[in-house]
Amino acid sequence: MKSSIIRKLAALAAAATLCAPVMAQEGSPTRIIVPFAAGGPIDVTARVLADLVQEDLGTVIIDNRPGAGGNIGSAVVAKSAPDGKTLGVATLASHAVNPWLYKKMPFDAGKDFEPVTLMVYVPNVLVMNADKAKELNIDSVEDLIAYGKANPNILNYGSGGNGSGGHLAGELFRGQAGIDVVHVPYNGGAPAQLALLAGDVHFTFDNLATAAPNIRGGKLKALAVTTDERSKELPDLPTMKEAGLQDFSVATWWGLVVPAGTPAETIEKLNAAFVKAMKDPKAQERFQTLLVEAVPTSPEEFGKLMTEERARYKDIVAAAGAQVD
Repeated sequence: MKSSIIRKLAALAAAATLCAPVMAQEGSPTRIIVPFAAGGPIDVTARVLADLVQEDLGTVIIDNRPGAGGNIGSAVVAKSAPDGKTLGVATLASHAVNPWLYKKMPFDAGKDFEPVTLMVYVPNVLVMNADKAKELNIDSVEDLIAYGKANPNILNYGSGGNGSGGHLAGELFRGQAGIDVVHVPYNGGAPAQLALLAGDVHFTFDNLATAAPNIRGGKLKALAVTTDERSKELPDLPTMKEAGLQDFSVATWWGLVVPAGTPAETIEKLNAAFVKAMKDPKAQERFQTLLVEAVPTSPEEFGKLMTEERARYKDIVAAAGAQVD
């Protein structure tokens, strides 16, 4: 009898040991990998939503893995278990530009992820140093193009580096406007903005969230937004298309993805939680202060956007001649 009881207790103990990892996994927090440094608009957006989805998903933590234009953090997502416990922030850079910019990629942007939802769509804006604009008597995109044609290779523009969004937008502008301008790459968007404010470069293409405070403060002269429609924040500012560049459309976006192989029902649950959070008044208020627009979508809609953007930027990167080893 005693040996029988001992055998049963041992069996129960073994079963408990086997079940322990499963139970721990079910109770483990969900993490969102942000492939950029803490404190920027992408990171803040993820943190706002992480707080709001905890009611539906339990504990959600942010894991910042910056580096290589988003490649380092995105690679971590691609190699994670497809169990719905790891999400990643996918951006225009990491999932549309980098596949053509980098000679070697640590993941396949089209095959290693499943889309969850688009989060944010941010207009880019063509801005000049306000003093330079006044000095050169430039008040519009048309004025900038006219000056560039009359003074080839005099105008220069700054960017966050070769292959960055600002660089590609600048090359798209150069090609469509038919002017010769000089590209000045910096080591990141912040140094490029400081160079513009100091008057070291004439113009940049920056995202509205970053540029708006200096536009409102009079330090920067905004000439146009690069999206198809005018910005809600700067409704008097024309689009590049309205300025005569009919094929010019560039915007920054970021959304959520999970590793390939994640079950459809898990993705649906995640989508519902994050779409609900994006519609929450608390999120809307915070996004307004960040000057970003929440654009919740279905997984299919976000997947279609990423596929289309990846195809479009293949030609843009090739035209710019940009490549990173």
